[in-house]
Amino acid sequence: MRWLRYGALGGIALVVVAAATLGWVIGDYFAAGPLAQPKTLVIPKGSSVGRIADTLADAGVIVHSWAFDTAAYLTGTASRLKAGEYEFAAAISPRAVIELLLSGRVVRHKLTVAEGRTGAEIVALVDAAPALDGTIAIPPPEGSVLPQTYFYIYGEQRDALIAQMTHAMDKAVAKAWTGRAPGLPLANAQQMVILASIIERETARPDERARVAGVYIDRLRIDMPLQADPTVIYGLTNGGKKPLGHPLDHADVLVDTPYNTYKFKGLPPAPICNPGPAALYAAVHPDLRGELYFVADGDGGHRFAKTLAQQDKNIAELREHAQPKTQSAGQ
Repeated sequence: MRWLRYGALGGIALVVVAAATLGWVIGDYFAAGPLAQPKTLVIPKGSSVGRIADTLADAGVIVHSWAFDTAAYLTGTASRLKAGEYEFAAAISPRAVIELLLSGRVVRHKLTVAEGRTGAEIVALVDAAPALDGTIAIPPPEGSVLPQTYFYIYGEQRDALIAQMTHAMDKAVAKAWTGRAPGLPLANAQQMVILASIIERETARPDERARVAGVYIDRLRIDMPLQADPTVIYGLTNGGKKPLGHPLDHADVLVDTPYNTYKFKGLPPAPICNPGPAALYAAVHPDLRGELYFVADGDGGHRFAKTLAQQDKNIAELREHAQPKTQSAGQ
């Protein structure tokens, strides 16, 4: 019967060890983790709970991978942990880690497209976003992306984000075109986008957008060339893909490109950038004052004129103001 006694003692010892181990695992489950500061980590798709535990331990989020593995099985969560990119708080406990991985509250990245960016600039911006995946199969046409802030998650496809951007623009264009003022010399929504893109590049001042629109709308009505410098620059720089390298001069406006609105009347064949909602609104709600000219005032704004004589006067005054003032001795 001695062997029965030893067997019983062995069984008791195993139970004691198991209970102690379980108690230790439970203690570790609720205890603060080793992270000294927040850390972002990617849990790969298709990871088993064991691989997740190893990933967390290697990154210093938890101390004991086997304890985390055990706790996940004991709590019935081992098969429900979600992959993705997570931000783990400092001193996060294994329990809180499991709750986070169950929630799927992954990191959301932000990408801001500023008003007036060209299609080439936006493609470069999306290509440079490190958390995105894949390549852009077809670059978005100029003027088809709505400038605003977009959010995305790790591993999202670049094409999917571009599609989101163009869908947003479609909605903004439809809204602006539906609410347009009557009697405009614009045949369709695309012409509105073209005009808005010129307005976007001409002024960054909200109080001037509708006034600049008024100048171009009146020029279109009387079949007067738009003479918009930004369109000329766009044609000379291959759609903004290369720098002009110098201030626009008289020789530049003689170059024959489809975007030279000094040589060709009417709107250019396509937008020259991606305009925002405010520029779209201005294009179809112009401030019509009978003005046909404007010139940059050097302070971020413009001076407007109804006649060429007034335009020439404005230019002369601005040039005089820009010249350094010198005084001779004794004055």
